[in-house]
Amino acid sequence: MTKHAKKMTTNFGAPVPDDQNSITAGNPGPILMQDVHLLEKLAHFDRERIPERVVHAKGAGAYGDFEVLEDVSKYTKAKFLSEVGKRTEVFVRFSTVGGEKGSADSERDPRGFAMKFYTEDGNYDLVGNNTPIFFIRDPLKFPDFIHTQKRNPITNLKDADMFWDFLSLTPESIHQVTILFSDRGTPRTYRHMNGYSSHTFMWYNEKGEHYWVKYHFKTEQGIENFTRGEADHMKSADPDHATRDLFDAIEREDFPSWRLEMQIMTPEQALEYRFDPFDITKVWPHGDYEPITIGRMTLNRNPVNYFNEVEQSAFSPANFVPGIGPSPDKLLQGRLFSYHDTHRHRLGTNYHMLPVNAPKAAQVDNYQRDAFMNIAPGSGHPNYYPNTMGGAEPDPTAAEPALDVSGMIARQPYIHPNDDYVQAGDLYREVMTDSDRSNLIDNIVSHLSNAQKRLQMRQAALFFRADREYGSRVAQGLNLDVKEIESLASLEQEQLVEATKE
Repeated sequence: MTKHAKKMTTNFGAPVPDDQNSITAGNPGPILMQDVHLLEKLAHFDRERIPERVVHAKGAGAYGDFEVLEDVSKYTKAKFLSEVGKRTEVFVRFSTVGGEKGSADSERDPRGFAMKFYTEDGNYDLVGNNTPIFFIRDPLKFPDFIHTQKRNPITNLKDADMFWDFLSLTPESIHQVTILFSDRGTPRTYRHMNGYSSHTFMWYNEKGEHYWVKYHFKTEQGIENFTRGEADHMKSADPDHATRDLFDAIEREDFPSWRLEMQIMTPEQALEYRFDPFDITKVWPHGDYEPITIGRMTLNRNPVNYFNEVEQSAFSPANFVPGIGPSPDKLLQGRLFSYHDTHRHRLGTNYHMLPVNAPKAAQVDNYQRDAFMNIAPGSGHPNYYPNTMGGAEPDPTAAEPALDVSGMIARQPYIHPNDDYVQAGDLYREVMTDSDRSNLIDNIVSHLSNAQKRLQMRQAALFFRADREYGSRVAQGLNLDVKEIESLASLEQEQLVEATKE
């Protein structure tokens, strides 16, 4: 040991005399159970990997800050949004969704865009994606949807039949499928993509007035995507390219930033809107509700320990602060439970106390003490409420506005006058360029061609319902009879499924 070297110790602080040779009975052994340093080291090694996330398994993260640029106090009383110029520390994790930890960053997949704001009223998590919509609108479908994006339970291989069978049986997915198979499905880097809340959320002000809002984080680096060929090349050239790009950009002080734009709708407008404002498979067209710029997020600090700060980071859409709340969006309602539940399984019941997840600008004070869910030192205060011993009291001013709810309690199918195809068709016809449309068709045909013909026909019929040209070009690319696809598209969904069964 050199004169000024740090002393190695056990987890309990005792000096370690030798970290190269186990205690043995004779030479070469056997090893003795009394070598507590060896046992401690192996026990830690056995447990130093945690279950990977079921979704969003592979990701990269960074710290930064969010700055308010416009006064929004008439819409929300959230303190971190209370005045122009106010800055709040954030941690952001980007990810792919369906693949394992070892998958490539350039896979065709939505990208997670999860943000943690360390506010003075506690942590606010905004858990979104790089697309403004999603595949399904009911949380009951979510486990099944994710299973179809994973590996076949028999072959352990990705399975195009599983993928397209479910999607073609779920017409509400058509809008997101159109985005996924455009070049937006393969962003060039995490810095060159937008982030969206996807869900509608509630903002409410000091007067108790509430508004419905959507978040749009617009990249200030500009949108850049890979073509399918470029993405496939990058899988082998550098499967970690987006992770590397984010880290390297921050290291060289080329700090990425995103402009936060909000769409805001009054409750009265929501009642009359032509689309269900809480349907996550739909956007609010900007011509109806123009986004307004309210702030900027900049990432300027890399983690120093990936496992502690990125792998153990945990986000939940249930983490609100006064001034922000949920909407009646059914998928959101399911996520409010699911995220905390999965974190307790994956990270442990006290995951909220890990440094990356713990509040930084607010103090935790409640009566949840002892055992695994709270390892903090106990206080001298009582662990019950109500009390007259000076313990923490609820704050009535933090309550959300009351909402009127009525209707029959039942398992009810989704009914709304606007169908699932109108926005996908608008996206194809009115937003995409000729090049975008060609790449979209090519990407779909390349993937869908691996599925059974009956599934190709069913899915092509859904594309045809969104737009005649869209469906025709997919059918032609798959060498299907366009007239037959048109005939299938005219059927009711139940009839279409029956006509394309095995």
